[in-house]
Amino acid sequence: QRQEAKTSALDEQLKEYIAEWRKQRAREEEDLKRLKEKQAKRKVMRAEEEKRLAEKKKQEEERRVREVEEKKQRDIEEKRRRLEEAEKKRQAMMQALKDQSKSKGPNFTISKKQDTGINMSSAQLERNKTKEQLEEEKRISLSIRIKPLNIDNLSLDKLKSKALELWDCIVKLETEKYDLEERQKRQDYDLKELKERQKQQLRHKALKKGLDPEALTGKYPPKIQVASKYERRVDTRSYDDKKKLFEGGWETLTSEELEKLWKCRSEQFTKRKHTKLPKWFGERPGKKKDAPESPEEEEVKPADEDVEPVYVEEEVEEEVEEEEEEEEAEEEEEEEEEEEE
Repeated sequence: QRQEAKTSALDEQLKEYIAEWRKQRAREEEDLKRLKEKQAKRKVMRAEEEKRLAEKKKQEEERRVREVEEKKQRDIEEKRRRLEEAEKKRQAMMQALKDQSKSKGPNFTISKKQDTGINMSSAQLERNKTKEQLEEEKRISLSIRIKPLNIDNLSLDKLKSKALELWDCIVKLETEKYDLEERQKRQDYDLKELKERQKQQLRHKALKKGLDPEALTGKYPPKIQVASKYERRVDTRSYDDKKKLFEGGWETLTSEELEKLWKCRSEQFTKRKHTKLPKWFGERPGKKKDAPESPEEEEVKPADEDVEPVYVEEEVEEEVEEEEEEEEAEEEEEEEEEEEE
């Protein structure tokens, strides 16, 4: 009975566990089903969003391509218009040159400075263009200048007349080319003549101002003369003298003067007259072995009256004054010579 009671209790417990497990399994299945439904909804929404973004990106790309094409077309039209205007101006200029060549007059023109600046800026722009841009401009220019030749469905007489017309056009263009080459040669000669005339005028102007003849013909202007050439003293010192002066020339000069003074004083001391002292108890003080005897009646002179002092500084000052007088005399002679010239 006890065994049966235990087995029945275990069966009841297992039934409870199985029922609880089934409930938990049902809840998990419901959650899993709900998550799958949500995942499917998100997948659909993501596909719709990607489709919408792809459509938007495609529209933007089409718009960008359309804008690029429109801009390129506008640039081509603008270039064509400018080239047509340039061609018209060239034709007008050629006609004016022909009329001018018929009438006598100067074959050169002086352009203004503003035009030169504009030409320089346009030249810089031309240099900065890429190879593709230059090719495009060349193609447009050729399409304007080279007119299409329509010879389809033409008879033999019309073809002959067309060939004669083309021949006349070639002769005309070669004539214009020759005229332009000759005009360029004349202009080059005129420019050389004007430059030479300008150099001559600048040489005369420099001579009038007292400058070197080639002073105003160079690339840079001459140096400004801050002092008159009649008042300027030529520096006769060499480069070594100037360098030594800035390296401490005053100390060197002072040491040389002191050395000279020392030599003079030493010579003065060696050439002084020796004084003889009176005898003391029959002997003269300071007498050497080979010195002669001094008589009693010889007068003794004091040491202060032997030699007069020599002042070297006064001699140096006199030499400096003499040099200054000589320089002033040379300057006066130079001024007199310049006035005579």
